[in-house]
Amino acid sequence: MSATTEDTVTVFSDYVCPFCYLGRRSLQRYRESRDEELAIDWHPFDLRSGKRGPDGEINHDVDDGKDEAYYEQARENVRRLQERYDVEMEQEIATDVDSLPAQIASYYVKQRYDDGTWLAFDEAVFEALWQEGEDIGDEETLVEIAEASGIDGDEIRSALDDETLRAEVEEKFAEAQRRGVTGVPTFAYDGHAARGAVPPEQLKRLVEGV
Repeated sequence: MSATTEDTVTVFSDYVCPFCYLGRRSLQRYRESRDEELAIDWHPFDLRSGKRGPDGEINHDVDDGKDEAYYEQARENVRRLQERYDVEMEQEIATDVDSLPAQIASYYVKQRYDDGTWLAFDEAVFEALWQEGEDIGDEETLVEIAEASGIDGDEIRSALDDETLRAEVEEKFAEAQRRGVTGVPTFAYDGHAARGAVPPEQLKRLVEGV
């Protein structure tokens, strides 16, 4: 099929997932190779849901079946993809960072601002965690990122205190599960999907069918 300016790829991701960061770098390469624009319809996903209590706090003592061998394999995969996509990263895993505040802030920006402003904020959140090693669960860090992206920092403070907004984001998490998303990143287009930090050529096949 031929690409059009109306093309939109749906992306399910979590900021604390290194493969989501690497997958977005792959998506960026694919988008830059196109003659036409490709919009991103971002949907949040909570990798920490199995450890998150009713109050929203993460209980790191909960056994999620991911032992040190799991994380070492993940680190190896991250290093392999870093080399493949020529991406430098400050850290390979971010198990102690809670992305829920960042996802709430990003969801707010996506609802209230234009696509370009949201994308700038979204990319800056990824960069802050994976390039600078910053804690994107910290309110002031998110305020600084927002202001650098042309967003009023006080709006982000208010968004993080908004229980209704938080409930909407949690419903987005549940919606992703109902849609059969079990891991991230997941890229979806026209009833088809690709999971993982897949290369640009696979994203091209997903969207263009070639």
